[in-house]
Amino acid sequence: MAATNPERANQPADRPSADQTGLDIGLMFSFRNPAQWRRPFAEVYAEELRLIRDAERLGYDTIWLTEHHFADDGYSPSVVTIAAAIAAVTERVRIGFNLLLLPLHNAIRVAEDVATLDVISNGRIDVGLGQGYATHEFNGYGIDRAERLGRFVEGLDVLRGLWTGESFSYAGRHYDIENARLVPPPVQEPMPVWIGATSESGVRRAGRRGANLLGLTSTHLQRVYEDARREVGLSVEAAKVLQLHWTHVAPSTDQAWEEAAPHFHHLLSVYAQWANESGDADKGGPKTLIPAVDELRDPARRLMFQPVFGDAGTVSAGLRASMAKVRTTHVGLGVLPGMDPATIRRSMELFAHEVAPTLRG
Repeated sequence: MAATNPERANQPADRPSADQTGLDIGLMFSFRNPAQWRRPFAEVYAEELRLIRDAERLGYDTIWLTEHHFADDGYSPSVVTIAAAIAAVTERVRIGFNLLLLPLHNAIRVAEDVATLDVISNGRIDVGLGQGYATHEFNGYGIDRAERLGRFVEGLDVLRGLWTGESFSYAGRHYDIENARLVPPPVQEPMPVWIGATSESGVRRAGRRGANLLGLTSTHLQRVYEDARREVGLSVEAAKVLQLHWTHVAPSTDQAWEEAAPHFHHLLSVYAQWANESGDADKGGPKTLIPAVDELRDPARRLMFQPVFGDAGTVSAGLRASMAKVRTTHVGLGVLPGMDPATIRRSMELFAHEVAPTLRG
């Protein structure tokens, strides 16, 4: 049974939590600092932590973190460290990884760090894992990108084995462990494990291994995931599924787009560059092209991610339409990089007071 947090009884929230309503609503922060809006990194980190404390007060349920490396905008490279800082300044919100790039790390070290993090937070951690794809990250770590699947699968075995708290041995290509016992073990038993993937094989692996799913609102991949769970006798209803949406709320839809579009364009441009450099397009897929900022709002444009920007009614309708198409137990709202903290805070408040009740109600 997962441990409960005694602080939940005294949660400092203005809105109901997911425990009362069923739908978990979270925010995803990346601690990025793009050149065109550059501020001192210490200021960026301090302000994001203040926003996270505000999010807890407003009743958000989970703070999601996301990992990348060697990015010009400083895309959060050390999510366990950031998660520990969040755990120290919050009492109720859960803290999740969406996601940690497991093949780039020693899984034994990750197991120890995350177990300690779960102790510090008193059982508030959700461990989201992925294989990664960006060529420059594997090059920077000196790891053959072709080994990412093997490192991921073995790493997942190692994490789950060590988190049992029992003596654990393992013999694989990448890990050779003899009678290792992790002390202290995590508070939660078992640790909640999520897997993020964008391919059928990756999503099927998540389902067959009984992991929760970090999704991107794809109805096709959702079906693949559910079928995989059924194939191994696992309940679909028991699975948790996060759907990520890049979202911004303002008093009017025109204002929301004006505020969000430049930051969303930066986000898309970086992801497109990494995807194109990965070489996947050379295997038959098209190159990812990003339109100009003033063309992003065109509904005919097919983008890597379809954003949900607008006034409260527009955002509510967009998210409810998505939830009607694809199973959603957790909604993740991506915070756009480089945006003024006051603008983010206003969007958080509008969402908490005017959008969240329509999704939970």
